[in-house]
Amino acid sequence: MSLTAKGRATRQRIIEGASAHLRSDAPGTVTLDDIRAITGTSKGQLFHYFPGGKEELLLAVARFEADRVIADQQPHIGALTSWAAWTRWRDAVIARYRAQGAHCPLGTLMDQVGTTPGAADVAASLLTRWQRLIREGITAMQADGLIRPSLDADRAAAAFLAAIQGGVQILRSTGDSTHLEAAVDILIDHLKGGRA
Repeated sequence: MSLTAKGRATRQRIIEGASAHLRSDAPGTVTLDDIRAITGTSKGQLFHYFPGGKEELLLAVARFEADRVIADQQPHIGALTSWAAWTRWRDAVIARYRAQGAHCPLGTLMDQVGTTPGAADVAASLLTRWQRLIREGITAMQADGLIRPSLDADRAAAAFLAAIQGGVQILRSTGDSTHLEAAVDILIDHLKGGRA
């Protein structure tokens, strides 16, 4: 669909309004009526910008939220070239998920779109980008002699992702970030122990 600048702005406003609703305390199952009320749009406008209906809109919001996962870690995750940078990234990750608490907008969205075509691609794309950025940080540190070259950077990056996601699930269940912090801290210590 080709949109004017005004149309693109309206479509983005709808996506951001739905995203803000999902980040609030009240989301549950999101309806088109919720989104219309939040964004001040008509049903006709919603179907103009999202002809596939609710599923298309929620997939667009899921992509927006997936981008935010990475954006919330910047500029730190894009510059993991010193131990101080790793600490800043670690602190940004912990702060993001502490602030989020039990509410995970991306998780809520993925629950609602479930088996919709494209849903798995949103999650896979996010995890691929996230793992690549962590791997790039590890390889930069290896190039500078701060992490031993024999360490498998991709496996270590995969371990960070698994640890973060597991820690986030526990945080969502308990409200306690201790497990998330411990997992990330132990993995950073592992990297430090792998110096050349």
